Amino acid sequence: MSLPALAEDPAIKPLIEKASGWFSSLRDRLCAEFERIEAQAHGPFATGAETAGRFKREPWRRTNHDGAPGGGGVMAQLKGRVFEKVGVHVSTVHGTFSPEFARQMPGAETDPNFLATGLSLIAHPWNPHAPTAHMNTRLVITTRAWFGGGGDLTPMLERRRSQEDPDALAFHAAMRRACERGGMTASYVLFKKWCDEYFLLKHRGEPRGIGGIFFDNLWSGNSEADFSFVQAVGMEFLDAYPRILQANIEKPWNEAEREEQLIRRGRYVEFNLLYDRGTIFGLRTGGSVTAILSSLPPSAKWP
Repeated sequence: MSLPALAEDPAIKPLIEKASGWFSSLRDRLCAEFERIEAQAHGPFATGAETAGRFKREPWRRTNHDGAPGGGGVMAQLKGRVFEKVGVHVSTVHGTFSPEFARQMPGAETDPNFLATGLSLIAHPWNPHAPTAHMNTRLVITTRAWFGGGGDLTPMLERRRSQEDPDALAFHAAMRRACERGGMTASYVLFKKWCDEYFLLKHRGEPRGIGGIFFDNLWSGNSEADFSFVQAVGMEFLDAYPRILQANIEKPWNEAEREEQLIRRGRYVEFNLLYDRGTIFGLRTGGSVTAILSSLPPSAKWP
């Protein structure tokens, strides 16, 4: 088994188990909440999407380049009358980075073995008034250990892509609360700025959405405090995004707004395929291609 030596450290091994368990627990809560919204929604519904959806879970296994088992995960995906597509995936994988990728990963320069456990969520609602949302939290182990992740919101309609829009205000307030609950109050401005800089379509010179928070290489020396912050991010997202959905999913929409939504989704595809670190990490470490690319919307357009 290709594990970094640090993964067996008595101070780190229990953290890996707790983090992995938390990600699975949060996945279950998120899936239950999204299924509740599906069941209670009153419309308007897209043609052919009048039936409430339920999550389908599909396990997958990863194999290292030498043929040895390399962990795996579970995809949970739903298509229904609120969500055109939503995925909430968890995984715990381990193996060996390629030499060129190891040079880019903190702590992998001298030992290319790694372990990573995390949760990744992407939600694409049918209603153009309801924003797409993304949230990811993870723990990575090489010769170092660190947490990473964050959450961000992408409104589909240009008139909703304002920092003063009610959805933006609610989402930013939730991410600020996550920082406050997790003892990262002083870091909120940094994490917000990091998100704005990261989720930028450089070739177009425009942001992907209205932002949120983004953090990486987080290891303060107090692993319990860092983990508490990661948990707070998940819990604040679980509280905020369903509220944002319910404020929008009963608003009527027209074909012009659907067209605008599909074009905005095209921008989303561009970012995920060109710049997203999670997509690159997953593909370069032999993760499930289906799970990794499930972040892409089911339909999109380019003008």
